[in-house]
Amino acid sequence: MSFMQPSPVKYACSCGILNPINKLFFCRHCPKLRCGFCVCHEIESHFCSNCLENIPSSEARHKKNCCANCFDCPCCQHTLSARATTVPVVRKTEESKDGESATEATPSPKPSAMPTTKKMYYLSCLSCRWTTRDVGIPDQGVATGTWPDKECLYQVRFNTLMEYYQSLVLQEKQEKQEFLRRKTPKQHKFPSLTDRTGLTVSLIRRQIGWSDKNIPKTKPINIAAAEATAEVDALPEDIFTQPINLRNITTVAQRHSQPAEQPEAVSKLYPQRRSLWIKRSLRCRQCEHNLIKPEYHPTSIKYRIQLFASYHVPEVVMVRCEQPLQPGQANAIFLKFTNPTMYDMTISVLDVAPQDAQISPDTFQQACRIKEEAITSSPLLKTTGITLARQNSIREVKRDVRELTNATIVPLEGPFVLNQRDDSKEFDEDVQAPSEEPKFIVWRKANKVLIRLEFTPAAELQSGNTVTLGFYMQYTYVNTVSNTPDKKEPTTHALYSRIFIEAGDIANAIAN
Repeated sequence: MSFMQPSPVKYACSCGILNPINKLFFCRHCPKLRCGFCVCHEIESHFCSNCLENIPSSEARHKKNCCANCFDCPCCQHTLSARATTVPVVRKTEESKDGESATEATPSPKPSAMPTTKKMYYLSCLSCRWTTRDVGIPDQGVATGTWPDKECLYQVRFNTLMEYYQSLVLQEKQEKQEFLRRKTPKQHKFPSLTDRTGLTVSLIRRQIGWSDKNIPKTKPINIAAAEATAEVDALPEDIFTQPINLRNITTVAQRHSQPAEQPEAVSKLYPQRRSLWIKRSLRCRQCEHNLIKPEYHPTSIKYRIQLFASYHVPEVVMVRCEQPLQPGQANAIFLKFTNPTMYDMTISVLDVAPQDAQISPDTFQQACRIKEEAITSSPLLKTTGITLARQNSIREVKRDVRELTNATIVPLEGPFVLNQRDDSKEFDEDVQAPSEEPKFIVWRKANKVLIRLEFTPAAELQSGNTVTLGFYMQYTYVNTVSNTPDKKEPTTHALYSRIFIEAGDIANAIAN
């Protein structure tokens, strides 16, 4: 199987979405599989991919998520490089000597004997040879930090709209706070100052009945509404007579890179500041523990926390089918199991979910309600409606897997043991002693096992239909992370994952 082809083996996440194992994460505190839709994405840092400079979030927001020193080529979107050049400079003539009287005839000025040059810089693209001189941008005396930005014609309008909506949001926030202050009943005459959750001055003033000093009451500014007009610019006179040179006309990608102007001619393209990149961390929505946390420095590609599913869950790889697929005929598929952990695993292949994993809907809804309850120690926070828990919209929602199988598998005779991962055994030339293995195990080497699983495609399948297998893989997982301070030893859990495999298409019927 090629690296670029999609994997035929997919795992069902805890939210019911199918993904290959390289796109899943594993939470050791829950413990469950997580995908990109059932985790919280948080921004760790902003940086420039060209100069590798770390930029704080407030500064990145002020600079509109663009680097102040790096620019992109407006023609091919590659990074522009600063090029140095020398420019001759005319030195001032030598002035007359001091002490001479004004009445005496002053001697003629003497020109400088040595010519003077000055180093100047301009931006150039090493890919398409575009330079800032093509659009008339003057050379600068410093390589970085002094390049001018082309002002947008509607920048004043944008700033006015931004101020208007900011004042509108502030006014609505003040009205909401005032309404909650009047509606909330007072339980105590004085607020509790022994709260450990960080009682702010604003909450104290609301409990007493005073207004906030730091938020003055503002009114939205008046702004003129935009008016639509039917007048458009006339076409140039030579549009039907002069031949069109496509090299001088901008493409759609070039116009989209400059949405403020969207120039039609290549001569009006200006360099654009390079957009910033981010490093993000992933957090489990149920237990709020970090699953992925990268290093802060932009040059580092390592992770401080990396809980990928391929490091904790057995990997299943489809090798091949024993015979061509035919509807209603028994067949077998070869699957390779790999143990990525440092402990032995006991794996069972089942056609139905384990009994321990079957949870009633009432139990699941009760667990969700418990997790959504806000836990606070201050009566003041309860009266004001402020909770320390996360929003209810990010709680885990159980979905049913919509992938339907069209083949029936034959469960294995019993479980089998998958040895722990040992990197030294990859280079070990010692031949393992033969041992009694179940009939479904084809071969075993180190932490890998190849098994033979029998199945039967549905009889109503036609030629060209894809055969999809589905089974439950139950495995033992040794968790080295303890959620309670009392338990410090590793605990063993019996987990399961639902796996779907696309075995292939139904072959054409062979004529007798």
